[in-house]
Amino acid sequence: MPWVSGVIRVGHKGADHVVPGNTLESFRAALEAGVDMIEFDVLPLDGGRRLVLAHEPEDADRRTPLTLEEGLDHFAGEAYAGIDLNVDLKLPGYEREVVEGLRARGLDSRALISSTYPASLRLIGQMAPGLRRGWSVPRARRDYTKSLLLAVPAYGALRLIRSRLPARAARAVRQGECEALMVHRLLVSRLLVRRVQEVGGQVYVWTVDDAEEIARLAELGVDAVITNDPRLFAPEAVSG
Repeated sequence: MPWVSGVIRVGHKGADHVVPGNTLESFRAALEAGVDMIEFDVLPLDGGRRLVLAHEPEDADRRTPLTLEEGLDHFAGEAYAGIDLNVDLKLPGYEREVVEGLRARGLDSRALISSTYPASLRLIGQMAPGLRRGWSVPRARRDYTKSLLLAVPAYGALRLIRSRLPARAARAVRQGECEALMVHRLLVSRLLVRRVQEVGGQVYVWTVDDAEEIARLAELGVDAVITNDPRLFAPEAVSG
């Protein structure tokens, strides 16, 4: 069952802080931690000729990444029968391959495809009506709030986005552009959660690696929390 007030427990890249993410070992670690959903990234390499499970091209330099087919075959196994999947598309241009791969293995009914590119989500909606989609906000290659030089302007930009996001996100859900908002933890507000849920959408928060913050977000009423360490979902992680 989801932990704390019905919050969906999502393992980021599997369990990236337990075992390097987007790997079979990391997915197994997430499964052992009792997640409800596993998030993984799909990235094109070699000019788009090869689709792999990786967050950045540099991931392929450190190890041989799983292909999309290998990853989907793994999730089609019996051990993952009760687990939902968050397929995060890092770039546009390969939506059809992902949709068809999910359909071929009967995974589309328990998948949510997310992207920072609304055009990708619209295309998926045309190809596969009923397949859940999540709009990921904001679009950024890295966390600029952790940069000594860029932290101040980054926080200023986040404040502006945060003020405008409730209306924009609710409009996107209401107009059928997505079914969920995948939002950075610094952009979450009670108003955002209320506005999105009022129009039938869900709010997924990424990436939360602190047990107390997970508990705070659960109290705020978010639908799902995405973490690199799904062991934090255990009640004792907060109370201890």
